[in-house]
Amino acid sequence: MSAKLLLIDDSEEIQALVGLFLEKEGYQVIRARNGREGLRKLAHERPDLILLDIMMPEVDGWETCRQVREISNVPIIMLTAKGQERDIVRGLEMGADDYVTKPFDLAELRARIRALLRRATEMSPEDSQPKLFDDGYLRVDLERRLVTVEGKGVDLTPTEYRLLAALVQQAGRVIPHRQLLKQVWGPEYGDEVHYLKLYVRYLRQKLEKDPSHPYYILTEWGVGYRFRDFPGRD
Repeated sequence: MSAKLLLIDDSEEIQALVGLFLEKEGYQVIRARNGREGLRKLAHERPDLILLDIMMPEVDGWETCRQVREISNVPIIMLTAKGQERDIVRGLEMGADDYVTKPFDLAELRARIRALLRRATEMSPEDSQPKLFDDGYLRVDLERRLVTVEGKGVDLTPTEYRLLAALVQQAGRVIPHRQLLKQVWGPEYGDEVHYLKLYVRYLRQKLEKDPSHPYYILTEWGVGYRFRDFPGRD
C-alpha cells in the first residue's frame, strides 16, 4: 500500500503542483487548506507524513505543528517561503523533522519525503546494542522508549529521541558528524552539520544539569560527538 501524505497549505498553486507530482510518484495525497482542517484530517486519515506550510490564515504552521506533536509522532516537513535561520529553528523546535524553503525543487522534496518515511519504518536497534543507561540522574531506557531526569519524564521530539538513542547505543565512542547525520536523518543529510548542532543543543538543554558545560553529550571538536560511557565503564 502506498504511503499517505497530508498536504496542509493554503496556496492553490502548491496544492496543485505538489499534490499532482506526489500522486504521480505513487503517494496518496490528502489535502487541507489550513491548520484547523489539517488537524481534523490528521485525526481521521492517519497519514504517514505531513507536509506543512508555515504562513496560513487562522492557525499558522507553527501552531499546527505544536498541536500535531501533542497527539502524534508522524514525520513533518515544513514548507516555507522563509529561509531565515530563526524561522527554520522555530519550526524544528516545535517538533518538525525537516524543512524545505520555497521555491523548492520537487526532486529534492521527493528525496526528503523518502528519507523520512524510510527512517520512520526502520527496524529497532539490534539486540546486542545497549538498551539502558542509568547513572541515578539520567535514565535512558531504549527498550521502553523512556527518558527521565531525576525521576521526571523528559518530553523529546521523535528526532531528538533518535539522536539520543544513536548516541547511547555507542556510548563511550566518538561518532563522526556524517555518521550521526546519516543514521538519524538519512543518507541524504551527510553534510547538514547545522541540523546536528541544533539538535545536540536541544538535548543538552533537556538533559544536562549545566548545558553550557555538558557532562553526557561531549563534543569532539572537528570530529563529532561522544556520549559518556555507561556507569562502571568510564
